[in-house]
Order: sequence, then C-alpha cells, then structure tokens
Amino acid sequence: MEQLKRAWLIALKDLKLFAADRWALFFALFFPFFFATMFYFVMQGVGGSDQRLELHIATRETKGMSRQIIEAIVTKDEARLKPGESKIVWDKDYEKAKRAVEERKLAGFLAFPPDFTQGVSLGYGASLEVVVDAENSGARAALNGLAQAIAARAGAQQISSRATIGLLVERERASGKPADIAQVVQKTLPRMSRQPASNESLITFDVQKAGEVEAQNPSNYVIPGYLVMFVFFAAALGAGAIVRERQNQTLERLLASSARRETILGGIFTGTTLKGIVQIVLFWTVGILAFKMDIGASPGSVILLSVLMVLTSAAFSIMLATIAKTQRAAIAISVLTSLILAPLGGCWWPLFITPKWMRFFAQFTPHGWATLGFNKLMVFGAGFNAVFPNMLALVGFALIFGTIAVWRFRASAA
Repeated sequence: MEQLKRAWLIALKDLKLFAADRWALFFALFFPFFFATMFYFVMQGVGGSDQRLELHIATRETKGMSRQIIEAIVTKDEARLKPGESKIVWDKDYEKAKRAVEERKLAGFLAFPPDFTQGVSLGYGASLEVVVDAENSGARAALNGLAQAIAARAGAQQISSRATIGLLVERERASGKPADIAQVVQKTLPRMSRQPASNESLITFDVQKAGEVEAQNPSNYVIPGYLVMFVFFAAALGAGAIVRERQNQTLERLLASSARRETILGGIFTGTTLKGIVQIVLFWTVGILAFKMDIGASPGSVILLSVLMVLTSAAFSIMLATIAKTQRAAIAISVLTSLILAPLGGCWWPLFITPKWMRFFAQFTPHGWATLGFNKLMVFGAGFNAVFPNMLALVGFALIFGTIAVWRFRASAA
C-alpha cells in the first residue's frame, strides 16, 4: 500500500509539472486544434457531390445477342440520364480496353465471351468476364452488379431456349418424324438472337433516389487523426522529462527514499496516462460541441479505444526514455518518431484513401491501428466487434513497449 501511495505521488508530481508548464499545455492541448480547424474547413463539403458512375462494357462477339444487349443498355444521350443513374460506355475494342485497365487508365469493364449467344441459345450457359483493377473495389462492385443483372436476364433466356427446343422436339416426334436436334436448333437460334423491337429493352434498370447525397463531416476523421498524433507526440516528448530526472539524479533520490524501481515506473506510467486522458477528454468534448462530431453507433467502443491508445502512448514514452542517453537525444528521437509514424499511421489523412503499400506499413504502427479503429467507428458506423482486432493490436504494442521499458529502465545516468 505504501508503494502504491508513492507511485500515485510521483504521478501527481508529473501532472503538476505538466500543468505548470504553459508551453507544454499549449502544445498538447490547444495547438492540435489549429491543425484540426484548418483541415476541417479544407475538407468541408468533400463527398457531397452526386458523382455519376461510368461503366464500360465490351464484347468479343462480332455479331449476336451480346451486341444487341449492349445496344439496348448503352447510354446514347447522357443529358437524359436520371439522377444517380450510371453512364454505360461501349468499348468496341476489347484488347484496347484491357490494356487501358492494365495501364490503370481505366478502372475496369465488363466483357461478353465469343460464344455468349451460342451458350445462351443452346442452354449450356456462358460466363461474363469482369476485367478490373485489383485495388478498385468500387468499380468491381458496380461491374459485378451489372453482370448479375445481365446474367439474370440471360438465365431467363436460357430457360426459354430449352423450353422452346424441347417443345419443338416433342412436336417433331408427335408428327411421327424422327426428331433432328440439329435442325431444331438451327430453326430456334435465329429466333432467340433476333433484334429486339425499338420499344423493347433486354436489360432494364429501376433507379430510385432515396435522398440527397450529404457530405461527410470532416471532423469525424480529422479530429481523431490529430488526437492520435498529438497524444503520442506529447507522450513521446515526455520522455525528455524522464531523462532529465535521471540526469539530475531525481530518480536516484527516489530510490534512496525506499521507493522501489517498479514504483517509480508505475508512477511515471500513471502520470503520462493521466496527461493523455486530459487530452482525449478535451478533444472529444470540443469535437462534439464545436465541430458537431459524430462518435458513431458505439460510443463505448470509442472511449475504450481512446483509453487503450493512451496506455500504449504512455508505454511508448517510457520506452523512448530508456533508449535515449541525454535529454536532447530524447527530444530528437521523440520528434523524429512522431513525424514518421503520424503520416504513416493515417493521422494526416484517412488510411482508407491511401495506397495499398501505405496501408501495409500502417499495420506496423500503433497510430495506424488506432486511426483505422476510429474511422471504422465514426465514419463507417461499425460496432465493437469490428474494432476488437484494433484494440488487441494496441494492447500488443503496449505490452511490447512496456516490456522493453521495464527491461532497460535505470534510475542512474551512469
């Protein structure tokens, strides 16, 4: 109990020093809102426009049903499209369209195979080809939806073909003649691949507008990003204070006063955690009241993720203090690591808009797991189960940083 009391006194001492340092208070609590406010106004209105989706379609048939389908659904007059309706473009050169996708000049396209008409008419089926850039999930989803619509109509055509062929065969047999399947197919095929009437469409779309497209509130991803950045930044700069106390023998005097090594570590960790708690309380309060930030459908998950982030940053701070030998080195390391990990971890921009390589490297930073967790909760409306892996990752980082800190911590500068 005595050691717990000493640890608490050490934490309170660090908190009082933090409160007395006006520059530290300004940097940790008020300076971050300068960036948050600036990017809030820069990003305001982004995503509010109803951008028209453009779908490209091609065929490898020189004639037949696929060309008739394309003729029926291709956009002939863009001005007559309804709000939210997609523009469909016919790429008549399949190979050229494929090269455009490979060179990333085109997001993707849907292609009919060379035997599409024959496969549908004879009833053995045909596979539609979706050629798309691997990283463009939006184009893939849209083209898959178009392919499913065409496949559903083609399936109905297949059933009609089989039924027609079956009836013709039965009629041939009923007349007492041997049924010649080849002749029946030859009679049926032209009927199934006929040109539709001018008022008939092989594929139809029902477009319904549920409401106006609203822009995402930029504070939902701007403020959490800068919260993560400055919580880790302030904690990292706190490593300089720990090194200073080691150099001026404050930590040695605490040991001499019967405080254990674990007590000193616990007190420093608690004090750094309390500073982080003050930061997140201020950030969320100002974000909700001033920026109308939406903390999502699971506020408890946001709070828990915030606390785990603070605990990880506190362990990170002590680990940096055990690595640096001088206060100047500690500050330099703190600034360098913060300026590298913050953008890499998605603090300056949402990770869901970054390239694949950046999302890969973000997995090796606590910043990346924290910001992605906040994005899931506050931008996409996810719940606790969706961010549980992010929470486990932060716990893992905290354990790694804490283990290194305990292993290397020393009270003496020698």
